[in-house]
Amino acid sequence: MWTSGRMSNAKNLFGLGISLYFWGLMDLTTTVLSGSASSLTERQEENLSDKLHQRMKRSWVWNQFFVLEEYTGTDPLYVGKLHSDMDRGDGSIKYILSGEGAGIVFTIDDTTGDIHAIQRLDREERSQYTLRAQALDRRTGRPMEPESEFIIKIQDINDNEPKFLDGPYAASVPEMSPVGTSVIQVTATDADDPTYGNSARVVYSILQGQPYFSVDSRTGLIRTALMNMDREAKEYYEVIIQAKDMGGQLGGLAGTTTVNITLSDVNDNPPRFPQKHYQMSVLESAPISSTVGRVVAKDLDEGINAEMKYSLVDGDGLDVFDINTDPNYQVGIITVRKPLSFESKKSYTLKVEGANPHLEMRFLNLGPFRDTTTVHISVEDVDEPPVFEPSFYFVEVPEDVEIGTTIQKISAKDPDVTNNSIRYSIDRSSDPGRFFYVDITSGALMTARPLDREDVSWHNITVLAMELNNPSQVGSVAVTVKVLDVNDNAPEFARFYEGFVCENAKAGQLIQTVSAIDRDDPQEGQHFYYSLAPEAANNPNFTLRDNQDNTAWILTRRSGFRQHEQNTFYLPIRISDNGRPVLSTTGTLTVHVCSCDDDGMVMSCNAEAYVLPISLSRGALIAILACVFVLLVLVLLILSMRRQRKQPYIIDEEENIHENIVRYDDEGGGEEDTEAFDIAAMWNPREAQLVVKNRQDMLPEIESLSRYVPQACVMDNNVHNYVLAKLYEADMDLWAPPFDSLQTYMFEGNGSVAESLSSLQSVTTDSDQSYDYLTDWGPRFKKLAEMYGATDSSGALW
Repeated sequence: MWTSGRMSNAKNLFGLGISLYFWGLMDLTTTVLSGSASSLTERQEENLSDKLHQRMKRSWVWNQFFVLEEYTGTDPLYVGKLHSDMDRGDGSIKYILSGEGAGIVFTIDDTTGDIHAIQRLDREERSQYTLRAQALDRRTGRPMEPESEFIIKIQDINDNEPKFLDGPYAASVPEMSPVGTSVIQVTATDADDPTYGNSARVVYSILQGQPYFSVDSRTGLIRTALMNMDREAKEYYEVIIQAKDMGGQLGGLAGTTTVNITLSDVNDNPPRFPQKHYQMSVLESAPISSTVGRVVAKDLDEGINAEMKYSLVDGDGLDVFDINTDPNYQVGIITVRKPLSFESKKSYTLKVEGANPHLEMRFLNLGPFRDTTTVHISVEDVDEPPVFEPSFYFVEVPEDVEIGTTIQKISAKDPDVTNNSIRYSIDRSSDPGRFFYVDITSGALMTARPLDREDVSWHNITVLAMELNNPSQVGSVAVTVKVLDVNDNAPEFARFYEGFVCENAKAGQLIQTVSAIDRDDPQEGQHFYYSLAPEAANNPNFTLRDNQDNTAWILTRRSGFRQHEQNTFYLPIRISDNGRPVLSTTGTLTVHVCSCDDDGMVMSCNAEAYVLPISLSRGALIAILACVFVLLVLVLLILSMRRQRKQPYIIDEEENIHENIVRYDDEGGGEEDTEAFDIAAMWNPREAQLVVKNRQDMLPEIESLSRYVPQACVMDNNVHNYVLAKLYEADMDLWAPPFDSLQTYMFEGNGSVAESLSSLQSVTTDSDQSYDYLTDWGPRFKKLAEMYGATDSSGALW
């Protein structure tokens, strides 16, 4: 038999009514009863009576253990004791504990069965543990009793203060609300056990916010406590609420939260105009819907309660001005409704009303929720352009009107008080053909050129009127001129008509249908009359039938037409219109005589077809075309070869351009000499003109001496041939650049007339050297002869 209990703390157990010990006869199993959890069932009562007469197998019967949370001692906390009636205290029984927290939170003395808590327990984290206990034979390990389950419950203490999980709070309540109006309900939560003592019993109180608000101590509902709270005086309130457990008793834990309360607006303030009189001005030239000025009524409310509706309720300008409400800024905008005239009326007076469109019935006693103000508007004079009366002109004029005829009188006047003189003109961009002219002073519109309805039937011109004293003020009016039709165009054939008649045609056969057109447009419509011209009235070959539908038929009058006799007939036809006066014209119908088959299909209309030779065969025609093609190819080939032969020599990019030798027979004139060469060729040789420019400004003073020197004596043949080849290339290449080339004017080497100028072969002393030969060299060496004291044959020193 097993027993369990807390032997060292029996007073507490019995005080709580948790455990009772019953010791029965004949080693009956002790049953620990709990007032709430462990009571005997009916079957247990029946078994108890039976156990008085017979012995049953020993087994576990478990109760609940209780232990206080938040133990802070240094020794393990004693929980209870497990004991089996088979334990005789000799240590042969071994107690084992398993389940939730076994070995970690709870330990058991395997010899005595004492259970201890080795960690701090917190009911708010875990309120109970379920464990299993078993008694084993220490020597064999055989279970002495079946395993049984029991519960350890954590007993609560007041270790948690109330908390507002949703704080801080924000709420609003309408201003001017009556006392007791609900604002918001706050709730505090206490983590302690609400079923044990007063640890979780919360009481609410207000720490800050009196005398405006109050709080229900039990529910946490906040209400208004003061009447007529005005948002315009104070809008925001900060209320601090406290929640305290233990029913608010001394020693209880408390928590606080903040509630931000805003007074929402109601329409309790009527609008008021800060000014009772407004003075405004507007130019008389202000366009329709232009702004004159603004008025505003102040309202201490906000949002929809401050919305305004402005209207004109009185004054002499109700039909001239209008007022609109700006929804963004709640101002009244006065605008022009009709054109203004300083000359007609110089000032207006308006009475403007501003009202709240959204009213609350309970605050009507604070009204009226409307206000009025007076607006004086002055019209300012401006220099206006001339005004035409009427504002549009429509004129109809026949197209045969004579030049200079007045077709309309245009009239304009200055609307200002000064009434300046007016000068008229035509905007030439509207009359590019200059068909009309307007008198500068009278405004008479006249024709300046002949009108032709068939060319231009409508004219849209603009007449300008300018003030004489202020040319910048210009008015304009549109004048539409419709050119009326007169019968001035004769009808004519709609197209060129050319018909044919078969040689086998019979009399009365239709050969052509003709129609006419007329550029005129009579009101009664077009109608044409056809007849043969007087000179063809008795035409023996053809006759004409007017169909009275603006068409006519041409019929044969006889048969037996022959091509070889006459192959073409010309029939003059007269066409008249129905206008006044009647106009007519004569058109010619060309009729060819053709040979036809029996069905009337034309075979040939050429009279020479009978005498033409038989056509060439296809083979002969192909041969002729082939010869022409071959000749064409030969001509193109010859032209191509000639063009290639005329192409200029193109310098090979790989050839060294510095090897060119260019020979000039005259001397240059220095930097100012622009006649000796073409400077454009130096800038871009490939764009030089293919024209050889000869120097015309001067001739060489002396002829080159190189022609007196035999070329065979001058240099080796190979060198001589090379230089000549290069010289020829340079002479023939018109694109060769003139720079970086060797230019030879004369050859003064071995065999020249002047012989050698080198001093290497001269004698050693100056006294033996004679320079008289310098005088023989001509004027070019005159200065040199003077330097060496040479004299001419007459003995005079140069």
